Amino acid sequence: MTTRWLTPEEQRAWRAYIAASSLLEDAIDRQLQQDAGMPHLYYSILSVLSESPERRLRMTDLAERLKITRSRLTYAVTRLEKDGMVRREACRHDKRGSIAALTDDGFAVLDRAAPGHVETVRSFLFDRLSEEQVGQLEEISTAIAQGLQEDGARPASDDVPWRRRSSTACS
Repeated sequence: MTTRWLTPEEQRAWRAYIAASSLLEDAIDRQLQQDAGMPHLYYSILSVLSESPERRLRMTDLAERLKITRSRLTYAVTRLEKDGMVRREACRHDKRGSIAALTDDGFAVLDRAAPGHVETVRSFLFDRLSEEQVGQLEEISTAIAQGLQEDGARPASDDVPWRRRSSTACS
């Protein structure tokens, strides 16, 4: 098998992408630590739960939406639960499953942190792009994400922790 080395243009694009994504994630993480005392992952968990019906979501579905392993999610939810922002509930239809529920305290923390988070994202990302570039960013990001999720060369869906689907619904 021959290695398909990156062209000079691809190498520059790759390095620019890595630098931009690392710097942006660091800026977002610092802002959230300063304003809300939590890392970006914890904010993302609260945000996804706030957008879910009844502010509740099965843990496996939450891991899939966030594209993180179940063990990483369990660790984060345990910390959020300790801080009173999330409550874990048993799944009525599946004794192995559990549900993460956003508490009123968690929603209040999210509500206080959201304006600073949005301003950080806006100022460090969208204010630097033209309207056309925003559309290109969406198109490029969607193509990458879809390719990674649909690529037949990647592990089967059951082999990737955040892609595991439950056969039983919780309510």
